[in-house]
Amino acid sequence: MSEKVTEKAILLCDKGAKPSQLKVMSQDFCLIENKRIATESDIVPELNIPNFGVCSITQSSCCPVPAKWQKTALKDNINNFKLLTQDSSCQCSLGGKISIQFKGYTESHKVS
Repeated sequence: MSEKVTEKAILLCDKGAKPSQLKVMSQDFCLIENKRIATESDIVPELNIPNFGVCSITQSSCCPVPAKWQKTALKDNINNFKLLTQDSSCQCSLGGKISIQFKGYTESHKVS
């Protein structure tokens, strides 16, 4: 079973030059280790998903254009938004795939 994801999770784009850190803005009351739990609505470029340095597709500064998060929690949600899991990913409209490299905390918190 997959684990929940929080702010401070490390994101990786397979076309980017460096990882970035997820910023959770969708809610501020459900926490793990004093970090907000991420939901599928945490997908806004630069607000939630910072750039990944230089994009290998455009050969210029990354400007993420993420589509909908995939492989979110089947049942668990906050404010009717499904939780992100360590297996969640989203496609960038420019061609990269954004995935979660580190869930953002050390405890174990499974999703359903």
